[in-house]
Amino acid sequence: MKSKQHFNIGFSPCPNDTYIFDALIHSKIDSPFRFSPHLHDVQVLNQMAMQQILPVTKLSFFAYAQVSAHYQILDAGSALGNGCGPLLISKNPNLDTKHNTLNICVPGMQTTANLLLSLFYPQLSNKTPLLFSDIEQALVRNAFDAGVIIHENRFTYNRLGLQLIADLGAMWELKTQLPIPLGCIAVARSLPEAVKKEISNLISSSISYANENVADVMPYIKMNAQNMDEAVIKQHIDLYVNDYSVKLGSNGKTAINTLFAAGYDKQLIPELTQPIFLN
Repeated sequence: MKSKQHFNIGFSPCPNDTYIFDALIHSKIDSPFRFSPHLHDVQVLNQMAMQQILPVTKLSFFAYAQVSAHYQILDAGSALGNGCGPLLISKNPNLDTKHNTLNICVPGMQTTANLLLSLFYPQLSNKTPLLFSDIEQALVRNAFDAGVIIHENRFTYNRLGLQLIADLGAMWELKTQLPIPLGCIAVARSLPEAVKKEISNLISSSISYANENVADVMPYIKMNAQNMDEAVIKQHIDLYVNDYSVKLGSNGKTAINTLFAAGYDKQLIPELTQPIFLN
């Protein structure tokens, strides 16, 4: 029997990613390829992409803009949506964001969360990157004046007495009338077009499997989740896995292009000169 072509694939241990990729990596759907998963925090994946380590990987859109010469965005697997953007939070409900001396922690310098913070609060330039799951406790300890949270922390911060200062995603939606692009699945430009399209189709099929077999994919999700509360896990998946995850569509692509245009206009990202989507 002919052995299947093998690919290393990177994604985060967060519930939305493990939900999307469980069927793909555990051979629950028919595939001409074999995939070996590499689970890392998205900022670690962003840094790995700078070195082109993985041929298929989850990336923040901010990071993608810096490696677009080597990667393209797949049509399936992205995280876009409404009401799902990063939140700027603080222990101080009366925080004055006009002060450029504030110490801000962010979940990685190349995350879309940091890009949005730079777009809407350019004066908040004193930033320290932290693992996303450490930000809440850092604020509780008064180690920083404020922080930007992502993933499931948006469902837990208020339990710790932390206050919402700004919903960066809501600010984006109000300004553009578009969904907020957070992360994508990127594929090496060097791969054949047919292979890239097949990988995208397989990710879409993997999502369909999860939608139809939630109980079957849940053990893998729980095995990797930071927060084991089933209600939090369900909220996370419902928020970040949606129609845009299955297929970007014209609206999703417009949102991504708009984000990159805004970043380029503020000199936060380079100009993207090659096609970023598959043909």
